[in-house]
Amino acid sequence: MAGHSKWANIKHRKGAQDAKRAKMFTRITKEIQVAAKEGGPDPESNPRLRLAIQNARSVNMPKDNIKRAIAKASEAGGDSYQEITFEGYGPGGVAVFLECMTDNNNRTVSAVRSIFNKRGGSMGTNGSLSFLFEQKGVFQIVKNDDMDLEALELELIDAGAQEIEMEEELVIVTTAKEDFGSVQKKLDQLGVQVENAGLQRVPNTYKEADLNTAKKFLRMIDDFEDNDDVQNVYHNLDMTDELAKSLESE
Repeated sequence: MAGHSKWANIKHRKGAQDAKRAKMFTRITKEIQVAAKEGGPDPESNPRLRLAIQNARSVNMPKDNIKRAIAKASEAGGDSYQEITFEGYGPGGVAVFLECMTDNNNRTVSAVRSIFNKRGGSMGTNGSLSFLFEQKGVFQIVKNDDMDLEALELELIDAGAQEIEMEEELVIVTTAKEDFGSVQKKLDQLGVQVENAGLQRVPNTYKEADLNTAKKFLRMIDDFEDNDDVQNVYHNLDMTDELAKSLESE
């Protein structure tokens, strides 16, 4: 299970380093709008919306922004986003899985294909890489001095947690997709502050790459993350300690 922990840690560190407030708000706003349009504007009866609002609050999105996003989803003729995914390979044969939300499918397909081509990758057909990634629930929990970590761990394992990783400031919990709801409910019951939560695509296997290839690959990932239609980017680059140190020293 160590690979899942390593992946979650890398994902968190990269997210902290690359966070761009406006872009983060844009992506969360889209998620709120899609969730509200799909399941209604009441978070009490709409789990997806409740989760989106929780994630919005964790990045300090103003309440007015959240309310506007929910209201906009109810407007006639408002933005209508389609959820689409893309799969492919980058330099060195490293696998890439993209989750997008778009109001213009042709624009998004063209942009994604252009990035793959520009950065020496290749776009595959949908489903071609599904065996390389598994959807899992991932929770990032903020530690505090009053928290009984041992008791929390036992509670979460009982609720269905597969893996619990202790970091300096966070506890990262990984669950099977089908256990996401039960772990989320348990955290709500315990009153535990969650910094971020959601279903994410965790690699089943990792691909090694030398420093030069890894740098080329990560430039492609940056291009994808800079695109407003791209919500989430997943890949299976094996970020070894040696590679991480080499990249940090660049």
